[in-house]
Amino acid sequence: MSIADNLTHIRARIAAAARRAGREPADVRLVAVSKTKPAEAVDEAARAGQLIFGENYVQEFTAKAGAVSEPVEWHFIGGLQSNKVKYLAGLVAMIHSVDRLSLAEEIDRQWGRVGAVCDVLVQVNIAGEETKSGTSSSALVELVRRVAALPNLRVKGLMTMPPFFDDPEGARPYFRELKRLAGIVAAEVIPNVAMDELSMGMSGDFEAAVEEGATLVRVGTAVFGEREYRRQ
Repeated sequence: MSIADNLTHIRARIAAAARRAGREPADVRLVAVSKTKPAEAVDEAARAGQLIFGENYVQEFTAKAGAVSEPVEWHFIGGLQSNKVKYLAGLVAMIHSVDRLSLAEEIDRQWGRVGAVCDVLVQVNIAGEETKSGTSSSALVELVRRVAALPNLRVKGLMTMPPFFDDPEGARPYFRELKRLAGIVAAEVIPNVAMDELSMGMSGDFEAAVEEGATLVRVGTAVFGEREYRRQ
C-alpha cells in the first residue's frame, strides 16, 4: 500500500480505539516517525494530510528538515544529548524525551537564544529498564517542578516507552500507569505545567495506548514501511 493508504488505515484504527474508550478521535494525534526515511517520504505523507513528524537522530533531522518542502511540524522523540540541543533550537515544536534537569536547562538556554519557548514532555522509565532513558516514577514530580521553573520551557505532559511485548496487551499496564502518573502531577498544580499530552504507543501497540489515554502516538513502520537505513 502507499503511504497515503497506510495513513488512512492507521487513522481509522486510532479513531476506532478512541471510540471504544469513549474518547473523541480528534483528541489523538498521530506522530509519523520518519527516522531513517528520506525527505521525499515525509513530503508524500504531508501531501496525504499528515502534519506531525517525529525524528530520533539530530544529525539526520537537521539534514532532512532542510530538504522537506511541505509545511510540517517536527517533534524530537529520541534520546537527546545536551551538546546537540543547539541544532534543534527553534526547529522542533516539541521534545518528547526530557529525562533529566541538565537536558532541560540546555533546552532552556538554547531556546532562549532564539527568543522562543519549547514545549516538552518528561520521559518516564516506568519499567526501570537500564537500556531506556527516562526519569523514575518516584523522581517525576520533583523533576517536573524544576523543569517547569525554566522560563523558555513549557511542560505539556509525559512520555513513556514500555518494554517490548509480542502481544500489545503486555504494554497496556505501562500506558495505564503513565496516565495515573499524569494525574498525580496534575494534582500538584505546578505553575507552567499542563498534563494535556501523553505520548505513548507505537506501531505494534498504539491502539492499546489510545484506549488508555494517549494523545500522541508515535507510529513509523506502519506508516512508511520497514526501515531503509539509519543516517546519524
